[in-house]
Amino acid sequence: MITDALKVFVTVAELRHFSKAAEILNLSQPGVSLHIRNLENEMGAKLFHRTSKQVRLTEAGEMLYKRAKQIMLLYDEAKQSIRLLQHEVTGHIRLGASFTIGEYILPRMIAEYAKQYPHVEIQVTIRNTEEIMRGLREGILDIGLVEGKVSTSEWVVTPYMKDKMILVAPSNHPLATERVVEPLQLQDQIWVLRESGSGTRAFSDQFIEEYALRVKHTYSFYSSQGVKEAVVAGLGIALLSEWIVQKEIKYREIAQIHLIQHQMEREFSMVHAANLETTLALRMFIGQLQNTYCYPGNSN
Repeated sequence: MITDALKVFVTVAELRHFSKAAEILNLSQPGVSLHIRNLENEMGAKLFHRTSKQVRLTEAGEMLYKRAKQIMLLYDEAKQSIRLLQHEVTGHIRLGASFTIGEYILPRMIAEYAKQYPHVEIQVTIRNTEEIMRGLREGILDIGLVEGKVSTSEWVVTPYMKDKMILVAPSNHPLATERVVEPLQLQDQIWVLRESGSGTRAFSDQFIEEYALRVKHTYSFYSSQGVKEAVVAGLGIALLSEWIVQKEIKYREIAQIHLIQHQMEREFSMVHAANLETTLALRMFIGQLQNTYCYPGNSN
C-alpha cells in the first residue's frame, strides 16, 4: 500500500537515517531503500540528499513530507472511524518516558490501556529527560512522560502526579542507624548519581547545591536501576524516587535516611507540542493517564 511507503518515508525523514528507520520499522535497510526508491520513481523526483554522513530532504522531499503527514493522519482517522463502527479503537502511539516512569509506572499503565484497547500499537522509548525532549523536538515521539522541570515556552506541560524523592544508603552505612539526620551530616559523603541530562540527576545536583555539601567522590550510572544496585553494593548514598527502592527498603537491602523537617518532591509531567495532532488512540491514553493519576498527588 502507498501508506506503507509513506510511513517508511516519514520515518527516514524524521530520523534522518536509513538504518535507524529500518530498526524502528522492523525492516531490513535494503527494504527501506527499496520503498524510498519506488516512491521517488512514482513521484518522479529525488526525495533525499544522501551522503556518507547525513540524510536530508530535498525541496521535493520537504513538500511530500508535509503532505505525507496529513495523508497518514487522515488514513488513521478513517481506520479509527471504521473500527468505531465495530466499537474498536485502533492506531499507534509513539510514547517516550524517562527512566523512573518508564521502568516503574508505565508498564502497568500500558497494561491497563491494552485491556481496553488491544488493537492500539504502542511504541515506547525509555531515555533520560533530556533525550525524551529531543525526541519530541525531532518529531519522533508524540508525547513524553518526564520527571523534573521542563520549559513551558515551547511545550504544553501538564503535571499529573507528584513523586516522593528519598535519600538512601547502604544498610551498613553509619547514617543508617540514625533516627533522623541533619543535612549538614551529609558533608564529605560518596554520592551515586545519574548521568547529566537526567531529571533525577538535576534533583540531586540541586539538593547538594542547596545545602552547600562537600562531595568526597561521585559515581555516575545511566539508569536508576544501576544507581540502586550500586547503593545496595555499598558504593555510596543516593537520592532516588520512592517507586524505585520500596522493595529494597522493605527487605532491608538498603536503608532510608530520614532528613529532619525535609520533604522532597518533584513533579511527573506529560509533555507534547502545542500543535500535536491527537488521534483517538492518543486521546484515550491521555484521558486514562489523567483519570488514573490525579494531580497533585496519588496515594498509590
